[in-house]
Amino acid sequence: MTHLARALDAQALRRVRLGAGSTSVGPAPLPRALDDPVSSCAVTVRVVLAEDHALLRQGLERLLTTAADIDLVGSAADLPSLERMVDDLDPDVVITDIRMPPTGTDEGIRFAARLRRERPNTGVVVLSQHVDAGYALALLADGSARRGYLLKERVADADELVTAVREVAAGGSRIDAHVVDELVNGRREAAPTELDRLTPRELEVLSEMAQGKSNGAIAASLVLSERAVEKHTNSIFSKLGLSEERDLNRRVKAVLVYLNGAADE
Repeated sequence: MTHLARALDAQALRRVRLGAGSTSVGPAPLPRALDDPVSSCAVTVRVVLAEDHALLRQGLERLLTTAADIDLVGSAADLPSLERMVDDLDPDVVITDIRMPPTGTDEGIRFAARLRRERPNTGVVVLSQHVDAGYALALLADGSARRGYLLKERVADADELVTAVREVAAGGSRIDAHVVDELVNGRREAAPTELDRLTPRELEVLSEMAQGKSNGAIAASLVLSERAVEKHTNSIFSKLGLSEERDLNRRVKAVLVYLNGAADE
C-alpha cells in the first residue's frame, strides 16, 4: 500500500510539473474518453473522497487536484465522516474504499446502495484492493448507471481514475478491465448458462459493454464498425430475452446477466 501511495504521489507531482510551462491554466489535459460529455462541456465535477489509509488518501487527493475539471470538496477516513460530508456538501461523485472503519467490512458497498436510494444522481466509484465478483455484483445490483469499480493497483494511473469520475458523473459506468477478465475466466469451464447461447464475438462485445463502454468505444476496442457492434448487441439482447426493453435498461440487464453468470460459476 505504501508503494502505491508513493506511486500516486509521483504521478501527481509529475503532472503538476508538466503543467507548469504550459500556456493553458492548470495541468496538461488528460486523454478524453470517446463518450465524455463531462470533460467536453468543461463541467466541474464535485468529488468527496473516502479512504482510511492516510498515505493512499493523500496520494489520491494530490492526483485528483491535478485535473482541472475536478473539484475535491472533501476527504474522509471513515464511514461516519463520509456520511456527514455527503449530507453537507452534496457532491456529484463519491470515491470510496470498500472497507473502512468502523467495521472494515463492506462500508463502501453499503453506502453506495444507500446513495442509490436517497441520492440517485450521486455517482459512486468504489476502490477495491482485490478482484471480488461479489462486491462488483452488489454494487451493480440496482443498475450500473453512475457506478464505477476500480482496483487500487490501477489508480496510480491518473487517467484511469479521472476518466472513471468523469464517466460516472455523466451517468455512465466504469468497471475495471481486470474485474471483467476475472469474471470471464471464471465461467470458461462452467455448467451451461443462458450466456452459452452467445457466440464468442458476442461475448467479447458483452464483456466490453460490462466495462461501461458505448457502441462507439466497443467498435474502437474490437476494431469493428459501429454498425457491426449494433448488430451484435441486438443479437445479444434477443438471445437474452431483452428485445422489448428500453435500450438503457436492456444494456444494464445484459451486463447483470453477464456478471451474474460469471460469478455463479
